[in-house]
Amino acid sequence: MFDKLKLTEKRFEEVNEKLMDPNVVNDNVVYRDLMKEFKTLTPIIEKYREYLKEKQTFDESKELLDAGGLDKDFREMVQEEYDSSKEAVATITEELKILLLPKDPNDDRNVIIEIRGGVGGEEAALFAHSLFRMYSMYAENKRWKIDVMNINETELGGIKEISFSVEGEGAYSRFKYESGTHRVQRVPETESQGRVHTSAATVAVLPEADEVEVDINPADLSFDTFRASGAGGQHINKTESAVRITHAPSGVVVECQEERSQRENKEKAMKMLRTKLYEMALKEKTDKEVAERRSQIGSGDRSERIRTYNYPEGRITDHRIGLTIYRLEYILDGNLDEVIDALATADQAAKLSAQQEG
Repeated sequence: MFDKLKLTEKRFEEVNEKLMDPNVVNDNVVYRDLMKEFKTLTPIIEKYREYLKEKQTFDESKELLDAGGLDKDFREMVQEEYDSSKEAVATITEELKILLLPKDPNDDRNVIIEIRGGVGGEEAALFAHSLFRMYSMYAENKRWKIDVMNINETELGGIKEISFSVEGEGAYSRFKYESGTHRVQRVPETESQGRVHTSAATVAVLPEADEVEVDINPADLSFDTFRASGAGGQHINKTESAVRITHAPSGVVVECQEERSQRENKEKAMKMLRTKLYEMALKEKTDKEVAERRSQIGSGDRSERIRTYNYPEGRITDHRIGLTIYRLEYILDGNLDEVIDALATADQAAKLSAQQEG
């Protein structure tokens, strides 16, 4: 591990030097890539240098203690320093192991999230709206930007399906744990007998693709325009501003009707298409690792029931790690960090275990 850290520090210095080169600064693409690498390496190197400092203190105090001949007060001071640095070295070593785990290359990307009401009819649609509200408030807490791309609402204020983007540093690293089936248990407002109903909604979290990463042949695309519409007459548009794009080779269909102009809707629909095609390419690439991913948190399997929201008990349970929290309303108000932190920690532990076994 420490040989790897020495090489990482060497690379960090190289990148830092290149970032000061005027030729690099003037090349936007190279500069962007190097800055991204610099930001990735910085926490590792900072922690490594903290380790070296504590290790030096540990070695020096051990040497003094081993040599002997110290007066009582000075020996006590050195012993305290020795104990403290020994504990720090052990802690930092474990932190370095986590920092050196292979990083998901998509973690820093923006995301496109799709929520669909599932089993449960109108109640499922209302729950889908609750999930969208929760994610919106979470993004707002993080100062991330949300942009609705497509939405199909119900008369009672529910959401049959919605696609929206979240733009912000590290968005995918947090939202990726949300892919899967979310189940709700509550008494619907329309239920006169007060019985608890169970319904569900599915969430898909896709890392947003850059234009240069997905090669789309314009000849493979067909475009349709139609009038935007919505529940209760919302978003009614007299012009055909809504856009639907079909990608013939894959069969992927996307549409956007949230903007007033056809051009803006087309741009958003193309962003959705690129992201879906990117995800398909990623899935193909990682199919060989399915067994490993299933053993880890956040496999992204949308058919997997990942979480239950129980209103009568005020409880939220994440089934992947057996986490139960009795602060349902608090979490639904966008305070998701406690859940996501626990999932990220479990994910790291699973990866560390797999690495040690390997």
